[in-house]
Amino acid sequence: MPSSTDFSLNHSRFIRIAAALLIGPDGRTLLVRKRGTTAFMQPGGKIEPHELPVHALARELEEELGLDIDPAQAVYLGHFSAPAANEPGFVVHAELFQLNIDSDVTPEAEIEEVIWIDPVTDGGVSLAPLTRDLILPFYRASLTAIA
Repeated sequence: MPSSTDFSLNHSRFIRIAAALLIGPDGRTLLVRKRGTTAFMQPGGKIEPHELPVHALARELEEELGLDIDPAQAVYLGHFSAPAANEPGFVVHAELFQLNIDSDVTPEAEIEEVIWIDPVTDGGVSLAPLTRDLILPFYRASLTAIA
């Protein structure tokens, strides 16, 4: 018999996104905050129908940060899911890619603020559940594994 958790997951509304773990030369990671919100998160956005996740990522990074990336340089890290930060009742399904960048970014489109944080901390800011509970711990674990 399905548990109440199974029921809520099966009846949740989903948002399918491509997200970037952008890493600077010093190992810090870039987070963004959308206009009118409080939580910082990975840059990225919704995947359009019939669009490959890596192409959605390239499009979103260009729109949000003026960052022109080569999709071939994006390393696929996996699929991560968490409650959406800004849409109550929704679950975010993220295809996560890592990109090392050494260029300036500028908040554009719906992005109000960008920050670089040390991945071993929370940056002292409010974080989206996906970032706080899954992506930053994943990145920290990868740093420990190679140390």
